[in-house]
Amino acid sequence: MQRAQKILSILANKYLIALIVFGVIMLFTDHNNIFEQMDRKQELKELQEKKAYYQQEIEKTKKQLADLSNNSSALEKYAREKFLMKRDSEDVFVVDSNNVSKK
Repeated sequence: MQRAQKILSILANKYLIALIVFGVIMLFTDHNNIFEQMDRKQELKELQEKKAYYQQEIEKTKKQLADLSNNSSALEKYAREKFLMKRDSEDVFVVDSNNVSKK
């Protein structure tokens, strides 16, 4: 009996009740609740992965630009592959692999 009264007196403590109510409000109903925080952490992780990917792509592009600026044969190769440029004495045939039927 005394044990039940002791537990009841602890639970009836107004500070404990206020703390529990505050905790419930902060965890579940606040704008920055625990679920929103988890979503934001996931979004941050995805954005950091995208950032790393784009930084790698920037480095590749910078390396390619430096190579094209310094090496004339690389510039010629790039122009031939990307823009289908040719020399005066050459003919260029473009084969579209999507339209070629497999037999």
